[in-house]
Amino acid sequence: MSAVIQDQPIWRQMLETDLPQIVLIEQQAHLTPWSAGIFSDCLRVGYVSRLLQVDQQIVAYGIMSVAAGEAHIFNLCVAPENQRQGYGRQMLKHLMQIAIERKAQSIFLEVRPSNQKAIALYRDAGFDEVGVRKNYYPAKKGREDALILAKEL
Repeated sequence: MSAVIQDQPIWRQMLETDLPQIVLIEQQAHLTPWSAGIFSDCLRVGYVSRLLQVDQQIVAYGIMSVAAGEAHIFNLCVAPENQRQGYGRQMLKHLMQIAIERKAQSIFLEVRPSNQKAIALYRDAGFDEVGVRKNYYPAKKGREDALILAKEL
């Protein structure tokens, strides 16, 4: 009998050298994926850019700004083959902890109304809907609204 030994999950800063793998995950996971340039700009301006690795593979990543007592999650993604394993929940908790450490009192994000799995995750974590951005996201046929969710930290 043989056992599969997995490496411990590793949290670390996203690096420019991670972008090819990040962009591939982004393209697999999203209808309108971010480009390598967007990720590169996020790194350049100093946004919180974290990733979670398991067995040397990136399984999740998140991008967030923290300023003036507020945090804003711009992107939280789990590789499609790693979804439904708790990595999204772990990434969300990780980002919220960083926001708290950086003295944010509240945290915001936008989510597509059609992304019911993400909405369930955010609501379970204590986020509430505080508004709607009309026609915020590109969609296959036109535009899709964004729900604005927030949580006091």
